Amino acid sequence: MGSTVNSPSTPIIIPSSPLQTSFIPKTSQLSIFKKKKPFNFASKKLVSCKASDRNQNNADSSSINRLDRRDILLGLGGLYGATNLVSDPFASAAPIAAPDLSLCENSTVTSSSSGTSISVPCCPPKTTNIIDFKPPRFSNIRLRPAAHLVDANYLEKFTKAMELMKALPDDDPRSFKQQANVHCAYCNGAYDHVGFPDQQLQIHFSWLFFPFHRFYLYFYERILGKLIGDPNFVMPFWNWDSPPGMVIPDIYVDPTSPLYDEKRNVDHQPPKMLDLDYAGTEELLSKRDQIKSNLSVMYRQMVTYKTPSLFHGAAYRAGDNPSPGMGSVENNPHTAVHRWVGDKREPFSEDMGNFYSAGRDPLFYAHHCNVDRLWNIWKSLPGKKRTDFTDTDWLDSSFLFYDENANLVRVKVRDCLNSRTLGYDYQKVNIPWLKNKPTPRRPGRGSGSGSAMAAEANTETVIRNAFPIVLDKLVRIEVPRTKKSRTKVEKENEEEVLVLQNIRVDRDVAVKFDVYINDEDDETPTEPEDSEFAGSFTNIPHNHHNPGVKLDTNLTLPLSDLLEDLDIERDDNIVVTLVPKEGKGLVSIGNIKIDFVGD
Repeated sequence: MGSTVNSPSTPIIIPSSPLQTSFIPKTSQLSIFKKKKPFNFASKKLVSCKASDRNQNNADSSSINRLDRRDILLGLGGLYGATNLVSDPFASAAPIAAPDLSLCENSTVTSSSSGTSISVPCCPPKTTNIIDFKPPRFSNIRLRPAAHLVDANYLEKFTKAMELMKALPDDDPRSFKQQANVHCAYCNGAYDHVGFPDQQLQIHFSWLFFPFHRFYLYFYERILGKLIGDPNFVMPFWNWDSPPGMVIPDIYVDPTSPLYDEKRNVDHQPPKMLDLDYAGTEELLSKRDQIKSNLSVMYRQMVTYKTPSLFHGAAYRAGDNPSPGMGSVENNPHTAVHRWVGDKREPFSEDMGNFYSAGRDPLFYAHHCNVDRLWNIWKSLPGKKRTDFTDTDWLDSSFLFYDENANLVRVKVRDCLNSRTLGYDYQKVNIPWLKNKPTPRRPGRGSGSGSAMAAEANTETVIRNAFPIVLDKLVRIEVPRTKKSRTKVEKENEEEVLVLQNIRVDRDVAVKFDVYINDEDDETPTEPEDSEFAGSFTNIPHNHHNPGVKLDTNLTLPLSDLLEDLDIERDDNIVVTLVPKEGKGLVSIGNIKIDFVGD
C-alpha cells in the first residue's frame, strides 16, 4: 500500500500500485515539518540525478553501449567527424538520415485496454532513384487561408483536388492512401535509423516534429495542385487558436464531401467548442470559459517557451533512443486536438486519435497547417532566443517524400526553415491569445522568505528519495532551486526550467497529467488560465516495432515567467504538484529537477 499523511487539506500520497512492482523500486517515506523549521537541502537530497544531460532518456545505459554506438558511427566511413567523437565521445553524434525504404516493415498497432493487435502495411512504394530537393521557383507567395473563411470558389477547387487524389490507384505514391501511410510509417515503427537496425525512427517527441510535418504538408499540397492543374493551389489551416475557428470547420462536416471522415468523435461536431486542454473527458464549461481556457493554453505554449529546445523539442541524433522529449506546441495543443477529434468508438481511437491512422482524416492536414503556422508566429514574437537551432545535426537531418510527379525526393531540415522559401505563408488573422496571459489564483501570495508554499501556510510536505514514482494519485514534491533572484539579463540568456526525467508509459495508451507549481488549493481545480498551472504531459497512442518497449521520455517546462508571476523568485524551493488526468496509474516518473537552458 502507498503511504499517506493526513493534513488540513487532501492527503499527500506516495503512489503504490501493481504496476510499480514490475519495474520500479519501493518508494521511501514522506515527512511533514513546520514552516518555522525549513528543510536542510544541504544534508538531504530530494531528487536523484543519475542521468546525465546528454543521456536523460537512458539513465541506466552503460558506457559500453555508448562506446558501441560511437564505434558504429566511426564505421560508417568517417562521415560524421571522427575528431569530435574522439575528443568527446558522448557529444554530437550525427544527423538522422533519410530511411532505407527497402527495409520498411509493417507497423503493429495494439490496444492496452482490449489486448487487440493488428499489423498495418504502411510502407511506400520502393524505388532506387532518389533526387535531392531543390527549393521551388515562384513569382508570388501563396497564402494558405483559414478554413472557416474560405469562399465557394476555393471550396470547389479544394474538393475537386481531394476527389482526384482519392481516385488515384492505391499503389500510386501520390494517392490518398499512400499519403496517409507516410505518417504511419514515420510515426509507428516502420523505419529504423540507417546504420542502427535496432533503433526505431520516430519523428515525434523531438526536434524533428516541426520540419518533418512542414515538408509532409508541402508535398501533399503540391500533389493536390498538380491534380487540378493549379501550381498556386494552397491548403487551408484550421484556425483553432482563435475563437471563430474553435469548432471543426464547416467544410469538413458534409458527409457527401471528400473532406469528410466518419471516424470522428460524434460528440464533438459543430457547434461543439474545441478543448485545447482535452484530457479524454468532457469539461462542462460555458462557451466563454472554454475560449478563455483555450487562449490561456495558447499563451503559455507560445509565449513562455522562449528557446529552440523548449519550442521544438529535445535533440535527436543518429543512433539515439527515440522520443527524447516534446516541444511546447507538439505536447499541447497539438496532441489535445488529435485526441479531441479521434473517435472513441473505434478500437484504436481512429482516425485522428492514433498516429497510424491520423493521416486518413482530411482534417489532419488542416490541423497541422495551423501547427506549422505557429512555428512562423513563434519566431516573430519578442525575445532574442526565438530562433531555430543552428546545430548541423538538426539542419542536416533528412526525410524522403514522393513529390507531385511521383519522384522520390530527399529533403533536409535546413531547406524548410522559412515557409516563404517554399513559396507559401498564411493568411493574416487575429491572434487573441497574445493578450491572454495566465494570472495567479491568489495574487501576491509568494513567501519571498526562502521557503516555498505548500498545502497550507503552516506546513510543508516533502517526498524524500521517492523516485521513481507512479502517478496513480495526486503527488506533491518539493524541489530545490540552485539560483534565485536572477537579473533581467540572466533571464534573457537562460530560462529556468522544470525537468521531469524518464517518464515511462506504454506507447499505446492515451495519457495526460498536469503539473502545478505552489498550488495550495485542493478544493478548486487549477485551470490553464491560472499562473500556477505549469503545463501537461500528453501521449497519443502509437507503437514500437518491438512489443513491450515503453515510451521513455522527458518533459521540460519553463519556470521563469511563472516564478515571477507568483512572486516566488527568491524562494529556495518550489512545490511541484502532479495530477493524473487520464491513464491514472500507467505513468512513472524517474526524477524531477530544476535546470537552466539557453540554447
